[in-house]
Amino acid sequence: MSVRVLSVGDDALLVEVASGAQAEALHAELLRRRAAGLLSAREIVPAARTVLLDGLTDPARLASELAASDVPPAPPREQAAVEIPVRYDGPDLAEVAAHWDVPQEEVARIHAAAEFRVAFCGFAPGFGYLTGLPARYDVPRRAAPRTAVPAGSVALAGPYTGVYPRTSPGGWQLIGSTEAVLWDHARVPAALLSPGTLVRFVPIGEMAPADPARATGTS
Repeated sequence: MSVRVLSVGDDALLVEVASGAQAEALHAELLRRRAAGLLSAREIVPAARTVLLDGLTDPARLASELAASDVPPAPPREQAAVEIPVRYDGPDLAEVAAHWDVPQEEVARIHAAAEFRVAFCGFAPGFGYLTGLPARYDVPRRAAPRTAVPAGSVALAGPYTGVYPRTSPGGWQLIGSTEAVLWDHARVPAALLSPGTLVRFVPIGEMAPADPARATGTS
């Protein structure tokens, strides 16, 4: 995996890679090294195509190592997925269905059938950028962003799914809504989603599946 390593101050590095999948793999590998005592880093923060490491004791040595090595693919994570109940009733559902060339109810089925992973977080506290849909389901952002997107809106933009943790402006395509609380100061941790978290969306309401086992995520 080709990487570009940039120094950030005295004890931090910014590692640039070619794709989001590579950034996820690198993030997972760096977390593994830190857990095994092979890496001293106070913070390991992934983004779309970068990973920031802060609080390093020997950034020069690590920079040389990363620039000369290949990072293995991210291993499967043995964890239960966070389930988010969704009413697929968003105002852009018809537009997304047309873009995918499927009936509106098929958008709910396709979206809920995918297993998502939080690639990175940003934009607002608690907002995760989730990957998991095949590339053919990428959708463009809205030509004119909304001035206020309601909290709990489930949305698509490019390869990502996101859930707005609070009311804010936004240009993503809104396909549904949830009452799940994405950010709660009184909760530990405050964020429901963090990088690497597995996520499943469970349809409720009119577009919920007829099979009760699918609705609860059991088999």
